Amino acid sequence: MNLQHPKLVRLLQLAYSAEKAAAFAYIGHAGSVRNPEEKTAIRQIELDEWQHRETVLSIMQQYDIPISRYFEIKYHVLGRIISASCYLIGWFMPYYFAGRLESGNVCEYFIMMRYFNELGITRHDDVLYEMGIKEKEHEVYFQKGLQNNRLLPLFEKIFGWGNKHSSNDIDLDQKASVEGSKNYCKHRK
Repeated sequence: MNLQHPKLVRLLQLAYSAEKAAAFAYIGHAGSVRNPEEKTAIRQIELDEWQHRETVLSIMQQYDIPISRYFEIKYHVLGRIISASCYLIGWFMPYYFAGRLESGNVCEYFIMMRYFNELGITRHDDVLYEMGIKEKEHEVYFQKGLQNNRLLPLFEKIFGWGNKHSSNDIDLDQKASVEGSKNYCKHRK
């Protein structure tokens, strides 16, 4: 079955490749931190990203969606550059930009769910919900690690993410059901 939804096809291809970039980045991030608990947590986030990539590929294969060679090359290189830079730029920036990136990634999965639902397809709702919530958990992990850092207010003002701003509208303390989550991320198309 081919999907007649170009935005959904592109978003799946993008998510598949971007998950590799994120996983590569977390390899460098985990390698650059000294605290053993932080290292373990970041390695788990890396594993989550690889799992998301496998899940997205499985969905793509059900609809004969090809992997984008362009996205694969672009995000492979980007992930490797970010991974290497973690050893050079100190502690704060990898945490900050990982949190900001995860904040935006949350909505990808809820938007995918909406796009599938526009086509009358609901069988992926549970797994897309789980991946979106997991991305939110990643965002919260990084945000909590930074919440008292003196640089956060400046970065939040410049880049629009931090203690007061997020790229999504999900509250883990009051998360909606799968059905209710279809109202998440309405601000993003």
